[in-house]
Amino acid sequence: MAQDTPQTETDDVDVQPTQTVTAGGADANADVPQLSYEAARDELVDIVSRLENGQVGLEDSMGLWQRGEALAAHCAKWLDDAEAKLSD
Repeated sequence: MAQDTPQTETDDVDVQPTQTVTAGGADANADVPQLSYEAARDELVDIVSRLENGQVGLEDSMGLWQRGEALAAHCAKWLDDAEAKLSD
């Protein structure tokens, strides 16, 4: 016999996905390379906060996770490039 899954009330929480992820996730993150380091970092901090909050559904969480991965990679590359310029 199937059990009902308890539902968490989210009426008082405004949860909006940062961006819709399309199949494969590539199109939704196409703008990431054009973001400044600060913009990418700030969006990543927001995504981490939303995921830690636990009020985002599974599908939205997966999209946010993919977006966060792209943002984290962009920030790491930006910092690596900056370090390489300082080393020259």
